Amino acid sequence: MLRFSTAGESHGESLIALVSGMPAGVPVDQEFINRELWRRQKGYGRGGRMRIEKDTAHILSGVRHGKTIGSPIAMSLANNDWKNWTEILPVEEGDPAKHKAVASPRPGHADLAGSLKYDFPDARYVLERASARESAARVASGAIAKLLLRSLGIEVASHVIRVGKAELQRPATWDEISALQSKEEILLNCVDPESEASMKAEVDAVLRTGDTIGGVFEVVVHNLPPGIGTHANWDERMDGLLAQAVMSLQAVKAVELGRGVTAAESLGSTVHDAIGYEGTDEAFTKFSREQNNAGGIEGGISNGEDVVVRGYLKPISTLRRPLASVSFETREPVKAAYERSDVCVVPAAGVAAEAMVALTVARLVVEKFGGDSLRELQRNFNGYCEQIRAY
Repeated sequence: MLRFSTAGESHGESLIALVSGMPAGVPVDQEFINRELWRRQKGYGRGGRMRIEKDTAHILSGVRHGKTIGSPIAMSLANNDWKNWTEILPVEEGDPAKHKAVASPRPGHADLAGSLKYDFPDARYVLERASARESAARVASGAIAKLLLRSLGIEVASHVIRVGKAELQRPATWDEISALQSKEEILLNCVDPESEASMKAEVDAVLRTGDTIGGVFEVVVHNLPPGIGTHANWDERMDGLLAQAVMSLQAVKAVELGRGVTAAESLGSTVHDAIGYEGTDEAFTKFSREQNNAGGIEGGISNGEDVVVRGYLKPISTLRRPLASVSFETREPVKAAYERSDVCVVPAAGVAAEAMVALTVARLVVEKFGGDSLRELQRNFNGYCEQIRAY
């Protein structure tokens, strides 16, 4: 099974990403991994931390001579800010007078619930692990998964469709979405300049007031054949696995597959994708759909259309004008703690969601087609594609 895990704290020495179950022989482009990390750091509304960190992945194991070797892949991502925290967060006991307690929990963050759960007198250790800084390690892991999928012709990309009340007013094509990945300047990662300008105005408004703002990103999986995932068991359904993967990202509070939200208020005759048979040999299957309201998944199984996953991101919980809170020590009313933070992270969250979607799809692909090497996996994959093209 393809699995991944991360370790590390926001202001610790480094983040660690560990990916296991990757077939041998997958080409690993380190420049691609580092560009994915760069994309996560960009976007209008990002804070001061992004000017400090210049994320690059240092591969420790599992890759030799530019290809995976079938063993676990370990990567480290150094935190440049660690030099300012060595006495605040030492591994050894250190000097308690130099520790930097988070004395009042922030509403909307893991601060209070985590402190109660782990019996901490302040929220410092909770904050350090719950921080979205951890998502950088996910992006590095997801880049490895993307490279595997790319070897099979499968691509994953994201774009932003809403920031605050400003929304993309037209459908985006796959070519438009994929082109965003190569842009050298990232504003809000929207395919339409006019809509992006409206989104920027939303961010500007909250910048002036010391608030934060959320939005909606969309991740698209392109060129995925039908038959990935299963209806047979509840915990193996592709839609359920994708929803859990994207929901696990910091600040994501809702996940939508296809037209999931508007479908609830629509008639079945307008929601379900009518089936045709076009007879072309270029697609994975000769069966076709007039629309893709299902978001590429029916019954927990991919149906050959683009898989479309949307994540709804709440405004992040660290505000320059803090909300009311309570002191851990005195239990008296105070303002919530403030840590250096961002105003808008919707484009960055989209990149992190790409990673989670890629890791989920890659896991399902490896489970279905097997293979200890890329050649074996490709042979099995291509044989299956020939099979479904024959229908």
